[in-house]
Amino acid sequence: HCFNDVRYIEDNQRVIGGSEVARNSWPWQISLQYLSGGSWYHTCGGSLIRANRVLTAAHCVDTVTSYRVVVGDHNIYQNDGTEQYISVSRIVQHANWNRNNVAAGYDIAVLHLASSAALNSYVQLANLPADGAVLAHNYACIITGWGKTSNNGSVASVLQQAPLPVVAHATCSTGSYWGSTVKSTMVCAGGDGVRSGCQGDSGGPLNCPVNGVYQVHGVTSFVAAAGCNTYLKPTVFTRVSAYIGWINANI
Repeated sequence: HCFNDVRYIEDNQRVIGGSEVARNSWPWQISLQYLSGGSWYHTCGGSLIRANRVLTAAHCVDTVTSYRVVVGDHNIYQNDGTEQYISVSRIVQHANWNRNNVAAGYDIAVLHLASSAALNSYVQLANLPADGAVLAHNYACIITGWGKTSNNGSVASVLQQAPLPVVAHATCSTGSYWGSTVKSTMVCAGGDGVRSGCQGDSGGPLNCPVNGVYQVHGVTSFVAAAGCNTYLKPTVFTRVSAYIGWINANI
């Protein structure tokens, strides 16, 4: 999945430079899985925003296939005893999403689930930011996902997290960073050349603490084709606060 210098990070790749999370410490994180040859495979992350709605990236659900969402998961390769498996009944991608032009933005989708998840200590709803909220440069956020833990690695079995400071749009849109590829409807984070999102993290959350509560400020969208943790190429997220109206209209 390459577009010029942009690479999506779904399929089977993950957080680089991260660490295993404490069990179910991110209870709104979901695993989006697709059916192939009778087996289910992790392809993307997502955030549970209603008991029967998931926020993810549009590029995660471009392929016509059967999808399911796993909530309450920790290790995607074993039974933790806390999982709930729910099929996706309807996919709502942003009408302006163009899979051939990820740089235009709109990499956002809401998944309708066939049934509601039972909320408990392992399964909680994500908090979304205020409409239009923009975080300051170097704001401390955390990416979570089951993506690859190295550029050529395999998917993580246990959910990973890594600190990714926000890179302000004014900086991220300069030539030494992402230039005009990054729009104001996106949020950049990371770029230290060590920690980043990677394939398998797409659609998942950029979690940022606001007033003591984590909010999902980003939906993981793309990284540099040269490598997930490329210096001065921060992980790029759909900025959730730019789409609050769209989310509310399509939920």
